[in-house]
Amino acid sequence: MRTHFDVFGLPRAYDVDVPALEKQYRELSLLWHPDRVAQADARERLKALEGTTALNEAFKTLKDPVRRAFYLLKLHGIDLDREDAGAQKDMPLEFLEEVMELREALDGAMEKKDLARARSMATDVEARRKAALAEAAGTLRALEGGGGGADLVKKASHALGRVRYFTRFLEQVDAFEEESLS
Repeated sequence: MRTHFDVFGLPRAYDVDVPALEKQYRELSLLWHPDRVAQADARERLKALEGTTALNEAFKTLKDPVRRAFYLLKLHGIDLDREDAGAQKDMPLEFLEEVMELREALDGAMEKKDLARARSMATDVEARRKAALAEAAGTLRALEGGGGGADLVKKASHALGRVRYFTRFLEQVDAFEEESLS
């Protein structure tokens, strides 16, 4: 299976030199652009279009540290984008209870139209989201070294599960803020 890392000739690693990735993306975009084969037969045009699509998807994923982390976890067999992902069902109960409490508090702030309270909660949740992403990144780096196996994959999936929950919370606060300012 060809990975997003393979598209750019990069090792499967969390750390990516984003400016170098952007430069290589521009170069490959010009090289693989479908207009270069506009006069070719349908098979060649389709191949160019598929190559460009794969390049764009690989770039979008690898340039973003959160998407890159989720993608690396997927390469280790855990796809948190699937609704039936076992890792989502396997989140620690304490965390799930904490998320419910956060949601209830946010619902209360929204009901009272208390934007300041929602923003304050968002500041705290953003710090926790960053910490969870840093934990996931560290765990994914440890996986690159080949040690830890299933335990590290589980630890990374829990950290990225928290990132996902916190991101959704922050999106809800953003939507509330937009609604409040309209």
